[in-house]
Amino acid sequence: MNAPHNRVAVLHGVNFDILERRDPAIYGGLSLYELEAKIQRWAHELGLEAIFFQTNAEGEFCEYLHRVPELADAALVNAGAWTHYSWAIADALAVAAVPTVEVHLSDVENRDDWRKLSVFDGLVLAKVSGMGPDGYRKALGLLADELGAGER
Repeated sequence: MNAPHNRVAVLHGVNFDILERRDPAIYGGLSLYELEAKIQRWAHELGLEAIFFQTNAEGEFCEYLHRVPELADAALVNAGAWTHYSWAIADALAVAAVPTVEVHLSDVENRDDWRKLSVFDGLVLAKVSGMGPDGYRKALGLLADELGAGER
């Protein structure tokens, strides 16, 4: 039986289904399956239960966020390029109203100028970027602390 307040929805957005085909110098060379296996292991170590979702359809991403409060106690979001312009996803994130950490594999602050803007600013507990897959471990730790997942 799972401890209360330990479920984290991990949402991946556009182009994550082909993550292994993207520039490995920027995105790490892992497949989504490999990345999710790492996240699952780290979540378990922190007393969290990770559930995963990925889509290339912005509307589906919003619809999943609408369901997040029923499915999870917190969210970890890497919406990809949508992070920088999708006010619809920002609105859905606000409606979900669960503790959320924004994650990016690459260092979005030191890439293209358009990547420096996040429409999720003010809606998330923190933004973790530029740490590759290890950024997910850091984000999970932040959420575990927020949820008191290690406290029994």
